[in-house]
Amino acid sequence: MDLNYSPDDLAFRDRTRRWLEANVPRRELKTLDERREWHRKLYDAGLIGMGWPREYGGQGAAPMAQAIAADEMARINAPSPINSLGISIVGPTIIVHGTEAQKQRYLKKILLAEELWCQLYSEPNAGSDLASLRTSAEDRGDHFIVNGQKIWTSGGAIADWGLLLARTDPKAPKHKGISCFLLDMRQPGVEVRPLKQITGSAEFSEVFMTSARAEKADAIGRLGQGWEIAQTTLSYERGGNSLARVTRYAGAFTQLLRAARALKRGGRPLLEDPLVRSRIGRIYAELEVQRYAALRILSALQKGESPGAASSITKLSYSEFEKRYFELAEEILGPFGQVTAGGPEEMNLDVDSSSGVRGSWAYAFLWSRAGTIYSGSSEIQKNVIGERVLGLPKEARADRARA
Repeated sequence: MDLNYSPDDLAFRDRTRRWLEANVPRRELKTLDERREWHRKLYDAGLIGMGWPREYGGQGAAPMAQAIAADEMARINAPSPINSLGISIVGPTIIVHGTEAQKQRYLKKILLAEELWCQLYSEPNAGSDLASLRTSAEDRGDHFIVNGQKIWTSGGAIADWGLLLARTDPKAPKHKGISCFLLDMRQPGVEVRPLKQITGSAEFSEVFMTSARAEKADAIGRLGQGWEIAQTTLSYERGGNSLARVTRYAGAFTQLLRAARALKRGGRPLLEDPLVRSRIGRIYAELEVQRYAALRILSALQKGESPGAASSITKLSYSEFEKRYFELAEEILGPFGQVTAGGPEEMNLDVDSSSGVRGSWAYAFLWSRAGTIYSGSSEIQKNVIGERVLGLPKEARADRARA
């Protein structure tokens, strides 16, 4: 792939940069209405659902244009769209597996953030081993009755709809008896309870479904096809927006350098300490590895290839890198790294991202642990890489683990 921008790419980048510089909010968006308004503004500017087909409200843009837009948003630290799960996961899943009626009914409302979405996958005893889920969907003729519990549901507290995995055939092998549904989160049989995290915030929820109703018309794909559909969903989640993520890391790295120059040890800037310089240099090298891994994904997308199982390599790499990255920041910053608000300006972190970095090194450090769990834990990613990318048999992998 030619990694240089074409004249059209450069023109699009300049237009996008000028629009963002003129329109990015200069204060934090605290209310749901404010976040919806920003989302709609992004959509009107052609920056939401860029890769979606035009007939469903998208732009039909090439992956390069999508990457440029995401990169420019990261560069200027723009707030994320409020319906990010709907845009990045639910919508693409409906486009690939949904009926025409489902596409007409749901896709435009996702783009406009008229209906907000969450993902109802993980359960208390079925997180990494998702195929062991127990939530049931019982066929009642024209609809299904859903009973069960989901947990770690991002955005569940504000969601209107959820993409649900439930077991429709308890007698089938665990990977075969799962189906996928679109579930109305506002009905009486659905209870959402926010979960307070170690960060002090509550982006996640647990969801209880008691005789909730899922319409037959809202089943995605065939009955029993849920596991296959889940792989489509997770591949988008694991491989998407990699270049923008690297840009946000780079922004945080610049601020870490600023802090290391400001902090002093023995009257000299901490950045002059050989050990600190060595550790920072190593992180910078790893950051460049992440950048080129993101470019590899972009190259594949430009060729029309889907993320596939190889997205697990990207997910494993960036989530483990993020953890090392913010561990180093805490070591360098010392007590300043534990400050959640205020403190000297040069010690603050002013980077917002979908991974939870919100202006505090302490928040970023605590949140970085989540990356090795959500979208499939690091252990699960290694299994996927071994079996589906490297072609290793399970027996060989088990022997290596014992060795």
